[in-house]
Amino acid sequence: MRDHSSATSRVGFPISVSSGLFWGFVGVLIFSFTVPFTRLAVGDGAMSPILVGAGRAVVAAMASGLLLAGTRQPLPRGGQWWRLVVVAAGVVAGFPLLTSFALTRTEASHGAVVIALLPAATAVAAVVRVRERPPRTFWIASTVGAVAAVGFAVLQGGGLGQVGSADLLLFGAVVAAAVGYAEGGLLARELGAWQTVSWALVISAPVMLVLTISAVVRHPPQAGATEWAAFAYLGLMSMWLGFFAWYRGLAVGPMAQVSQIQLTQPVMTIAWAGLLLGEEITPLTVVGGAVVILCAALAVRSRRTPAPPCASGDSASPGSGGRDVLLDVGEPAGGSDIAGHPQVASR
Repeated sequence: MRDHSSATSRVGFPISVSSGLFWGFVGVLIFSFTVPFTRLAVGDGAMSPILVGAGRAVVAAMASGLLLAGTRQPLPRGGQWWRLVVVAAGVVAGFPLLTSFALTRTEASHGAVVIALLPAATAVAAVVRVRERPPRTFWIASTVGAVAAVGFAVLQGGGLGQVGSADLLLFGAVVAAAVGYAEGGLLARELGAWQTVSWALVISAPVMLVLTISAVVRHPPQAGATEWAAFAYLGLMSMWLGFFAWYRGLAVGPMAQVSQIQLTQPVMTIAWAGLLLGEEITPLTVVGGAVVILCAALAVRSRRTPAPPCASGDSASPGSGGRDVLLDVGEPAGGSDIAGHPQVASR
């Protein structure tokens, strides 16, 4: 039986690498509203950080359960469950909760450093997990982009200051998200993009529900319509639909290059903060944003060096060299190997 996967096209249909970049950008665009809407939700103590961090996962998990049941998706098999646990630990629990706790100990602008470091961390995770080998120009552009993005966030107000508990939490959030992104992008080649994030949300729902109930009991929300609307966006868009596009982009790949689109996220985030929250956008903001976007463009346009052949003699993973590629993940039971090559399902 064929899988109606959202990760890629049907068997044998050529997919341009630019498709991966497009879907990656759509995901980042959705994610770029996360910080402004989080500020709206937790502003003036309307909601506790734990409620916002865990509660949005509960909202997304309920939507995921309905979608999975309504479309009668087959259950993940074997080791896919453990890989989903890795995804859930990274992007459903790890990143949202660690950043929520960190932002109770430091200013929100400090959290922008996390977003600025994520592209480089995700690229490293992709190299380790997916065996992609970006060229030297990619690493140069990525490094300059990461430095520019961090400097951009620091100059916007806040600064790095001395390393403290908040910095350790933020660093942990970066690692958690990078691992979750890389594993999720790889698993999306087997299960499909929306299926991957939906299953990850469902299996994490019990823990997130307990945390949400605890947060409501200890700190009852005092939110109005605006705060609840922001919370709804975080649950349905940032935590759910955004990952549909993001994991599709990572699945099509090249994963390391697609991850660099995240360099534009702090730029867009500050732009939305100016429009939605009335925060000041200075000429320095415009110049810094232009530098970050330029570095992201150079990184995603760099050509990859193919990975060494696998033991079976297969070629590198889909998307190498910037060419159109053939992705065959039509059989979810068969899955794909670490480089993304389709495998034949056992009957």
